[in-house]
Amino acid sequence: MQYSVVSYSKICVDSNCFRLDAEFFKNEYLTLHNNLKKLNYKLLKDIDAKIYHPKEIKRKYVRNDGVLFFRAQNVRPLNIDLESNQVFISKEDALLLKNNKIEKEDILITRTGANFGQCAIYLSNTESIASSHTFIVRTKKINPYYITVFFNTIYGRKLIGKGMYGAAQPEIAPFYLYDIPIPIFNYLTEQIEKVYKKSEILRFNSKEQYQQAQTILLSELDLTNWQPKHQLTFVKNYSDTEQAGRIDAEYFQPKYEEIVKTIRNYSGGWNMLGDLVTVKKCVEVGSGEYRDEGIPFVRVSNINPFEITEEKYISEKLYQEIKQHQPQKGEILFSKDATPGIAYYLNYTPQKMIPSGGILRLKSNSDKINNEYLTLVLNSILVKKQVNRDVGGSVILHWRPDQVKETVIPILPEEIQTEIQQKVTESFHLRKQSKHLLECAKKAVEMAIEQDEQKAINWLKEQSGMN
Repeated sequence: MQYSVVSYSKICVDSNCFRLDAEFFKNEYLTLHNNLKKLNYKLLKDIDAKIYHPKEIKRKYVRNDGVLFFRAQNVRPLNIDLESNQVFISKEDALLLKNNKIEKEDILITRTGANFGQCAIYLSNTESIASSHTFIVRTKKINPYYITVFFNTIYGRKLIGKGMYGAAQPEIAPFYLYDIPIPIFNYLTEQIEKVYKKSEILRFNSKEQYQQAQTILLSELDLTNWQPKHQLTFVKNYSDTEQAGRIDAEYFQPKYEEIVKTIRNYSGGWNMLGDLVTVKKCVEVGSGEYRDEGIPFVRVSNINPFEITEEKYISEKLYQEIKQHQPQKGEILFSKDATPGIAYYLNYTPQKMIPSGGILRLKSNSDKINNEYLTLVLNSILVKKQVNRDVGGSVILHWRPDQVKETVIPILPEEIQTEIQQKVTESFHLRKQSKHLLECAKKAVEMAIEQDEQKAINWLKEQSGMN
């Protein structure tokens, strides 16, 4: 049995919310706190940091001509994800939330939910309004790059976790964050900023390579400047509704028909996805099987075109019972529910994991396409519009496997596919380098806390190749 002996005076000092529960005073938390306080440190509230808790209004999302509405799912550890799950609000609603506006180099921390406490720095010039589920931390006295990395170290993560309250919907509060001790170093912070910025350059270059690959695809189909137009009125034949088995207007929007016709008329030919791949369904385990550690259980929110993140876990015992759903090298994970149409290619042997029922496993059975090219197409506007057509009008989106199989895919010439493949591969290589630098930055901060600042700086310079 583990226990902690804590004086009443310490409870008064360390718990401004007057928490008495044993979880708050676990030995590991007390040890972390004590180790940090042996160093030169300052509390977040003592470095002129301001934590803004954005307000909320009834959300009314608009099409891509509004202002980006930044949600908790856009924050990942040391990474702002603006590449997927984007939603927009009207400019009028954005004006009502002008105090929610995110500025460049703001630190963003998720306030609530399964991903509470995840932290990254906002480095985009894109105008963005934060939701109430994301704290905005703004500071000028201590390097925001360093603070962001510290919050992602084992020390920062555990101290944020200590302040969690609520079981079904975990949350953290600003007044708790203000009292987190931040170790102060003389020179390491500058090196951390350099590494973080270098990582961002690599990430930007990765995006550039990927966008170039998309441009090649759209250019070959003469869709480079194509802009989908939503028509308020149009006419369809009754025979069209009989053939489609649908009578809703959204399904018959001309913009969807236009994209499908373009693919079907492509001189190089096309195929339905179901003729190019085998499709395997994955499995749901139920929230009662979730664990704090173990085998990753990959949900739709954990995949994007560039990586798989971890959030929920299952036991080894359950994994052995359902291991037939283990993804294999060469497969594409493809979402069909919630946010359908996200594809991630496994060009490596993955660790143990089980994808959720909202994800399909695609395996190529054709020599007409390479996997990098197919994954790019699946993540492109070509397929996004087919998804929108099929699932239009639903509150919770579900894309049926039979609809997935009927998705039309253009078959570009082999040399163009190879060019796309090379750019996608280079994009992933650059992103991997970017992620490596951020992991080194975290490790350096932990090393400085546990050992010595100069040793951490020397190690970080060696690992990053930066002076």
